[in-house]
Amino acid sequence: MGFRSALVAGVALFGSLTHAASSFSPARPPAIPLAVKSPYLNSWLQVGSDGGNGGYLAGEWPKFWSQQVTGWAGFIRVDGTAYNWLGAPGGGADAVDQTDFSYTSTRSTFIMNVADKVEMNITFLSPVTPSDLRRQSLVFSYLEVAVSSTDGASHDVQLYADVSGEWASGDLDAVITWEYNTADGVAYHQFQRQDQEEITETNQQPNWGTWFWSTKDVDNLSYQSGADSDVRGAFLDNGVLPSTTDPNFRAVQSDWPVFGFANDLGSVGSESVSTLYTIGMTQGGAISLLGEGSDLTTYPALWNDYFDNDIDAMTFFYNDYDESTSIATDLDNKVASDSLAAAGQNYLTLTSLSVRQAFATLQFTGTDSDPLVFLKEISSNSDIQTVDVIFPMIPIVLYTNAALLDYLLKPLFLNQENGHYPNTNAIHDLGTFPLAKGYPDGTDEPQPLEECGNMIIMVLAYAQRTGDDAYLTQHYPILKQWAGYLVDEALIPADQISTDDFAGSLANQTNLALKGIIGLRAMSEIAARAGEDGDATSFGDTADSYIAQWQDLGINRGADPPHTTLSYNEPDSHGLLYNLYADALLGYHTGDQFVPQSVYDMQSAFYPDQALPYGVPLDTRHNYTKTDWMTWCASIASDDTRDLFLRLMAGWIDSTPTNLALSDLYDAETANYPDGLQFTARPVVGGHFALLALP
Repeated sequence: MGFRSALVAGVALFGSLTHAASSFSPARPPAIPLAVKSPYLNSWLQVGSDGGNGGYLAGEWPKFWSQQVTGWAGFIRVDGTAYNWLGAPGGGADAVDQTDFSYTSTRSTFIMNVADKVEMNITFLSPVTPSDLRRQSLVFSYLEVAVSSTDGASHDVQLYADVSGEWASGDLDAVITWEYNTADGVAYHQFQRQDQEEITETNQQPNWGTWFWSTKDVDNLSYQSGADSDVRGAFLDNGVLPSTTDPNFRAVQSDWPVFGFANDLGSVGSESVSTLYTIGMTQGGAISLLGEGSDLTTYPALWNDYFDNDIDAMTFFYNDYDESTSIATDLDNKVASDSLAAAGQNYLTLTSLSVRQAFATLQFTGTDSDPLVFLKEISSNSDIQTVDVIFPMIPIVLYTNAALLDYLLKPLFLNQENGHYPNTNAIHDLGTFPLAKGYPDGTDEPQPLEECGNMIIMVLAYAQRTGDDAYLTQHYPILKQWAGYLVDEALIPADQISTDDFAGSLANQTNLALKGIIGLRAMSEIAARAGEDGDATSFGDTADSYIAQWQDLGINRGADPPHTTLSYNEPDSHGLLYNLYADALLGYHTGDQFVPQSVYDMQSAFYPDQALPYGVPLDTRHNYTKTDWMTWCASIASDDTRDLFLRLMAGWIDSTPTNLALSDLYDAETANYPDGLQFTARPVVGGHFALLALP
């Protein structure tokens, strides 16, 4: 019976899991990102009390965002005694004492005390390189373990780590194959599903692709693939592995095949000894899109354009560690310094936890000269290229590399401009990830006003940041079509859902109308930049007329304090007026203002009165709130109101019982998930960069 089987059967194989108290900086997040680089490389340590263990690396299995175990285990032997430092592998080894945890934008770092003899510094690094597509295209993550003596003596140390076949399939009955090899100074276990089913998923995990678990090919390395109990037991008993490969390919849950490495570090003194591992995957084809032509086109994963084969890609990533750490440190420092300067530590607590999560929802495809980036709407419904999910994400895109917005919007334009969508409004999404087959019958989720406004605002934001006015000319016909829809529908919105579709349908939505009206103002600038002066005047005049009428329709001036309403015909209703942020994002909040300053000031004064312990509710229908929209509101509020929003959100991060990757939706009264809604690992946390994306 393997260790996993014994755990399932309830057999007590654990040593002591009693933890000394660890510090957490800058906060104790609901889940800790470990290997978080793409929709399929997305492994977390669950923390919150809803199901996590409080943030301790030993004694808890890392899990995929949708809660399947991503088996990842680690032991260390010090002077002949074994201790568990990663995962919940059993075997009788006591857990190390975790003394500290900290995170930055790209790193999660744990400090472990092992029997008051040695210290382990364990760093999970998932690089984010928005301006370096070659590196960003690689779906790999680093794990570095540094060991040093802390008591003045030298100690005999062996280090072990493995991953299980669970990384390769969401179907535990799927048969996987594996091999061990070396290349370019790197030793690696390669494993994959035996039956590859391209562009399909099981339980959100891919049914195709090749996984690599790698370390440095050195003399003190031993390895083994085999049943979890055999491989881990060999290390626990002997401190070394037999360097053998299991010939019996089988299902993921059949004697739980694992792929182990053991390093004999020898006598370790005060000078730190480091061991580096990498985990990741490669795919050939990545996404199928209905775009040019009448059939689906399968786009290759972008790494294929930079490397001859997957072994070259894997070894490049492993041997690139020094450069990757330098680039990661630069990004960490930039986000830290900019966030602190913009709004202080509470803001940095939020932004630095959001970077890996946001970028790990993206699949980079195509070629270096023609890249396409596809987004997975993780956890809410797995749609691909959801327009109203890209929209709240754009602050982090504009902050890190505005060119990425072109690559994100390109699939949407390819589908609609090639005649695959019959409606005059902008499409909501392109299907279910990883199959972007669109909606040739026009049956996408109906958010017509929402998506027309979103597309026009995003296109202009891209052009403003890059100076690419030719882009506006290229897409002008369909942009004008969408603007025509806004002329007809924006001022008095029909009964419909908006991006907050979970809140239900509503007519006369004040906030939704504002988005459409700002979209018309943006279309006026697009027309002017494209040389369409008559359209610029027409759209501009309509926008000016609508924004004047909107202030009469959507503001309850008789309230104390006054505020915008949730809908025109409900004076006592109210909500977060987050679409006002688009006015500031496009530069209309300075000089000749489009939305008057009085609207900004009114909302800023109103929000504090509505605050609950963990945030300001989304609207008067519920107590739940959204972190992206609160940050958008905070970024255009007074300093005091801004700081209130950020203090409430940072406090929520540090105390929420939720135990999955950072949620953008929670109950502002209880800090838990709303009933029936469990958003996690979504891309919209990119919206937390709202302050840093303003011009």
